[in-house]
Amino acid sequence: MEVNNAMAQLTQRQEYLLNLIVREYVNAPTPVSSKALVERYNLAVSSATVRNDMAALEEEGLIAAPHTSAGRVPTEAGYRYFVQKLIGESELTPAEQRTIRHQFHQSRLDIEEWLRLATSVLAHTAHSASLITLPVASRARFKHLELVHTQGRLVLMILVLGGGDVRQQMLTLAEPVSQEELSQVAGQITAACAGCLASDIRARSAHQTALEAEITELVADLLDRADKGHRLTYYDGLSNILDPSYVLNRLEVSDPQEREEILHALEEVDSPGALQTLRLLEEQNLLEEILAEALAPDEQGVQVVIGGEGRWEELRHIAMILSHYGVHGQAMGTLGVLGPVRLHYGRAISAVRYVAGLMSDLLLDIYGTD
Repeated sequence: MEVNNAMAQLTQRQEYLLNLIVREYVNAPTPVSSKALVERYNLAVSSATVRNDMAALEEEGLIAAPHTSAGRVPTEAGYRYFVQKLIGESELTPAEQRTIRHQFHQSRLDIEEWLRLATSVLAHTAHSASLITLPVASRARFKHLELVHTQGRLVLMILVLGGGDVRQQMLTLAEPVSQEELSQVAGQITAACAGCLASDIRARSAHQTALEAEITELVADLLDRADKGHRLTYYDGLSNILDPSYVLNRLEVSDPQEREEILHALEEVDSPGALQTLRLLEEQNLLEEILAEALAPDEQGVQVVIGGEGRWEELRHIAMILSHYGVHGQAMGTLGVLGPVRLHYGRAISAVRYVAGLMSDLLLDIYGTD
């Protein structure tokens, strides 16, 4: 697991206090005071000593005072320090792992069903929004071609890529061609080009008939666009971050006044992150760009992006926990959870790590070890 952050130099007690502040604030988004920490955790020091340590944390930029409140809240830098040094190893319980594994093994042998199930499991387990991209080859490769005559010179081209991605395009040929001849051409191209990249396919066109060369060039163009194009993305759990009352009900707070205070805090604290999360999921180009930069193709393990890491203004109020999954050299995808920076990081990281491993094992059964 990696997270970008220049680590501050803290004493052991300051680290312990930052740990408590982050966990308190994640559970309920109200500023954390020195008095509350001393009373709630029976700290063997005075409130004045805790205030001094909190002042040092504030000087390091790890916590901040909202408005005129006596309490403090974590900053993006504070969350990064927490994730990098204080969170410790965290795993889902064996019972949770068994339940998740059972859900996948009960589902049909269908990649799209696995994708939808993965987003549902991640959203439910991490209490946040989740996403997953369709596993695709690092370079688009040809697998199968079908040509379907429609009317006149119009032909529907159906191209299946390695990994199962399907692309369709209407073609207008120079002359009308029968279905029999179209099927013959599709079969010849499929036999000659199985497993090929766009450049390999273009190299074959010089030795083909005019019709075969025309279709082959169009197939290569589609493969080029697939290399640069968008992946199908599934997501789930938006209610977890968009509806403050839904979040409040999970906190199991019964006192009416306390509920009102927390609801107001949720609306104030989480709304910017919720709206940025929604925008990110809606804007496919932006999402593709950020996923590609935040999670390099050869990146291993879980990666954490908090508050845009100073690189993306669009993520200033968002945290993302991401991982690759799949079979290297065959097909790879990305999955993760995202939402406002006030996130249950330990649980989210554990969920992403476990589901990524599970999805990789399922795809390994399909693609094999070659």
